[in-house]
Amino acid sequence: MSEQASWPIAGTGAVASIGRSPAEIFDALCRGTSGLHPMRGFDRSYYAGHRLYEIDDRDADDVPGRATAFLLEAITQALAEAGLDEPLGDIPVVVGTGLRELRSVELWARGNVLLSAGQLHFGTALRERFGATMTHTVSNACSASLYALAMGCDLLAAGAETVVVAGVDAITESMVGIADRLQSVAPDTVRPFDRKRMGTILGEGASAVVLRRSEVPGRPGPGWVCGVAVNCDAHHTTAPDAGSIAAAIRDAHQRAGIGPEDVGLVMLHGTGTHANDAAEARALRAVFGPAPEKTLMTAMKSMTGHTSGASGLHSLIVALRAMRNGLVPPTLGLDEPIEEAEEFRIVRHAAAPADLALAQINAFGFGGINAVAVVAGRR
Repeated sequence: MSEQASWPIAGTGAVASIGRSPAEIFDALCRGTSGLHPMRGFDRSYYAGHRLYEIDDRDADDVPGRATAFLLEAITQALAEAGLDEPLGDIPVVVGTGLRELRSVELWARGNVLLSAGQLHFGTALRERFGATMTHTVSNACSASLYALAMGCDLLAAGAETVVVAGVDAITESMVGIADRLQSVAPDTVRPFDRKRMGTILGEGASAVVLRRSEVPGRPGPGWVCGVAVNCDAHHTTAPDAGSIAAAIRDAHQRAGIGPEDVGLVMLHGTGTHANDAAEARALRAVFGPAPEKTLMTAMKSMTGHTSGASGLHSLIVALRAMRNGLVPPTLGLDEPIEEAEEFRIVRHAAAPADLALAQINAFGFGGINAVAVVAGRR
């Protein structure tokens, strides 16, 4: 991966359960608005847990192609902010996802819809909608969009002038079922780093950024990517390894040419699961110390749920907004911090004003797929 700092971010786009644009999402987070709602797309009688962070875009029955629709919406927003004309042609588009169009496959398998193989591939829709001829899709679980960001930076370092990076996932019935069986008691909400946390709840949406080799005169973007680090330790299928997470954080700092004392904000992965929150906190203590004095932290999954492949870029886009607006959204449901995070400055209950220049974004996936990004904001 490239170690050149400061690839300009020219545009951003995002959709989630709490908003259909970066501005709507950020404002909802700062108000403490949760997207948690009784599940809409599935038969509640099958599950112990009955609530999800779904995007409200259906009347009753589920429909195919929702992940693709979210992806196109987020990319359209990012291109518009960047002032990028269509068609894209050979401008690379890198998409990170956990499950791609698995929900459409589920509907097809039940005979509810007729689909071709091409309709299950994001590249088909990207070519039809944007004229994109160079598309790449990577499936790296919950860190997928930051892995895609690392690939996008590599493409810029290799000579590309512009790269579109995105992340997306729609909630699937199979994942709802798996989560429901793994968690003996269904969580009522997501409580990152709280002693009473009960597990994570799925969310959905898409996120996108346009990266450039250099800024376009007269079109200042919202910030810069200063460094992205990824690793994969294969430590355990689901249990994260704090040492590998700490290594990824240090690597991201080195690539950005900074130290932990320079980071004003950490966007926590913060899934609200026992293993993830404890490991993430131990990793942060190893890098920042047990009580970092100037670094604020927050976990937006408390309001959006776990948006899987979209979550890393969701956090990155919120970080850019936080730096620009001088305001950090709170972490809901955090009343009694776990021992490992007791002295962290995690923003709770209400948004906090802050003068921020650099933010770190954490994203970790099953199998030890870790990714950390450092971004600078325009103030």
